[in-house]
Amino acid sequence: MFPQLYWHGDRLLDKPTYKPYRLPSGGWGSARSVGNILRREGVLASVPMALTRHNKVDGYQCNSCAWVKPASPLPFEFCENGVKAVAWELTAHRCTPKFFAEHTVTELRSWDDFHLEQPGRLTHPLRYDAASDKYVPVSWGHALEEIARELGAVEDRHKGTVFYSSGRLSNEASYLYQLFARLYGNNNLPDSSNMCHETTSVALPASIGQAVGTVTLEDFGRSDCILFFGQNPGSNSPRMLHPLQEASERGVPIITYNPLRERGLERFLNPQSPTEMLTGKDTRISSQYHQVKAGGDLAALAGICKAVLDTHEASREAGGPAVLDEAFIAEHTHGFDTFADWLRLQNWDELERRSGLHRAEMEATARVYCQSHAVIGVYGMGLTQHRAGVETVRMLVNLLLMRGNLGRVGAGICPIRGHSNVQGQRTVGITEKPELFPLDQLGEQFGFEPPREAGYNTVEACEAILKDEVQAFFMLGGNFVRAIPDHGQMEPAWRRLRLTVNVITKLNRSALLPGAVSYILPVIGRLEIDETKAGQQVLSMEDTSACIHGNRGLRRPASPHLISEVRLICELARRVLEPNPRVRWDAYQEDYAEIRKEIAETLPDSFWDYERRMWEPGGFQRHLPANKREWHTDTGRANLVTPTGLDEDADMPDVGHGVLRLMTLRSNDQFNTTVYGYDDRFRGIKNTRKVVLMNRSDIDRLGLKIGQAVTLKTVADDGIDRRLSDMLVVAYDIPIGCIGGYYPECNVLMPIWHYAIGSKTPAAKTIPVTLHADDDRVLAPQLEYATG
Repeated sequence: MFPQLYWHGDRLLDKPTYKPYRLPSGGWGSARSVGNILRREGVLASVPMALTRHNKVDGYQCNSCAWVKPASPLPFEFCENGVKAVAWELTAHRCTPKFFAEHTVTELRSWDDFHLEQPGRLTHPLRYDAASDKYVPVSWGHALEEIARELGAVEDRHKGTVFYSSGRLSNEASYLYQLFARLYGNNNLPDSSNMCHETTSVALPASIGQAVGTVTLEDFGRSDCILFFGQNPGSNSPRMLHPLQEASERGVPIITYNPLRERGLERFLNPQSPTEMLTGKDTRISSQYHQVKAGGDLAALAGICKAVLDTHEASREAGGPAVLDEAFIAEHTHGFDTFADWLRLQNWDELERRSGLHRAEMEATARVYCQSHAVIGVYGMGLTQHRAGVETVRMLVNLLLMRGNLGRVGAGICPIRGHSNVQGQRTVGITEKPELFPLDQLGEQFGFEPPREAGYNTVEACEAILKDEVQAFFMLGGNFVRAIPDHGQMEPAWRRLRLTVNVITKLNRSALLPGAVSYILPVIGRLEIDETKAGQQVLSMEDTSACIHGNRGLRRPASPHLISEVRLICELARRVLEPNPRVRWDAYQEDYAEIRKEIAETLPDSFWDYERRMWEPGGFQRHLPANKREWHTDTGRANLVTPTGLDEDADMPDVGHGVLRLMTLRSNDQFNTTVYGYDDRFRGIKNTRKVVLMNRSDIDRLGLKIGQAVTLKTVADDGIDRRLSDMLVVAYDIPIGCIGGYYPECNVLMPIWHYAIGSKTPAAKTIPVTLHADDDRVLAPQLEYATG
């Protein structure tokens, strides 16, 4: 057992160690990490020049996160994660047909996520050959003809075919993809948003009448208080640390609620500041840091709201001024009285028990909030990926509404998106929900009757695959099988699919689970030049503030055998669909401006003068009614939604009987399922991802030892044995009763049915598990540094 803990692919790593990271985020650690990946990908000399066009007007948009692209960018408008993503795409390494001739698919399935992507960019279209258990090269024409035949042969087009897309897909390709799917006959358009921020897409429309946030980059410069819930900018959106640093230096209180103490929310040393790098002078980020229990945010927010209401009522009774924005509540909101009555009934002992915090901590937040005029509420998957995620997001909106912090300069709700265009693709039609896209306009525009029946989201697609109701799965980007829950159930079911198409740029595990007919179709990346007969084409994306930006590639494609995503969709559509004179696939393929004209016709309120405005500094923001205090809700007002209770994870067994709350985490050396290395610098983990972070009290209570190998087992009553073995115990600063482990490895423990009520976002931040020692040996004594 001992050796296999440290074998990754065909390499033996140094033994894993843990030593608490005491330095700030950014700084020389970031610089060294950037240098390491540039050297490893063989692009130390070439990528730095490309980075001068990173997030710039007439340049390319970052292919990592969706953080805001400023109108006045820094000379180096990139972060550690952005450089890693660029190096990953522009790598000098190539994964050619020779590689696949040397390795069977069965062998490659034994490789880990990191090593699967190390051979580099895919260079040729490939078809799986079951006889040799290998992928073999094939012409584009042959691939598209067979895929078209398979799609045409699906008996039930509504249930039998799924069109998935990654959040990196451009607006142009996304729009064509949804049009293709609807002309084909269904709304089965799940995407990566289903796995992370579908909760936002459900919660916000009911509260404020739009599915995205209200905050711009300029608001961060005008805010006088910022609240953080379940979001880690140091690892997930590092460029966000720049406005946070500026806010901190202005004396703005930044109050954080997060189970783990993340370095990016504690201290930051700007690696783009020569003075800071030379002097080592860093900036404090969070003024208050509250380590809420996993799943305890709903109770914590309820406690803050209760304290705000108590402060208001005490002031009024004493003849003092109002603390609540009474005029705003009266003119712009609905449901306040019901919500206030519910708050008065809440018991502080229960709020403390459920949140894992003291009353004084919640009251301290409320005190600062009540003294602030313009407050931003920031949140991430720490809120959305819970059983009660929808109600938790609405509770944060309730808190903001109590003092009029919506539709005000320097204030608002700010969900932080992950993939670089996951928000944009939703805007232009990638959604399984017919009501979220103007299908009447789409049908009139293209002369057809769009399907009106709701399609599959990610969880529903998985459920249908498990029932063998899906025949064909078309994956346009991403690593779907690795990103979803319940790997032990899903991977065998995936092999039963008739058709699997993997449109990717590097090899990943999804491609190694071929159906009867399986293809790998490599495409041009965002940073590469996309040239047609009409000349070089450009793309567009939307950032997390709903601003749309142009994108211009700057490098030649990794292989002459690659085609663009737009061309792929057009070529396939011509082979699958009946001719329609209003759908000009030939024109779209040659000139992407023609696609943007169609988008502008479908969505005129946001995309007028699209061609010009996407090149404006800072891009252009699409129409957001809540920013103007226009509430497109069922009541015509912003709704304070009263929760059904505080059962933040209703199916969680009592942690007092050995059941712990597992939350899945990303390291700072990964982006979603893409793993750049085995170190997690900010958490002090080196040379492994096979760890479980535990409170020292839980380690002692369960009779475990630091460095011991344990097996995690899911607590569920569905009769399925879900387990993950050889996980090393690390003592860590994490709330009692909570543990942490890395995504996507821990997804095997999450049942498909364990999702947010109302949104079906997988509830990855609170999975009930038990721990069992594999044996009594301490296999990694180096992890003892955890107590140092």
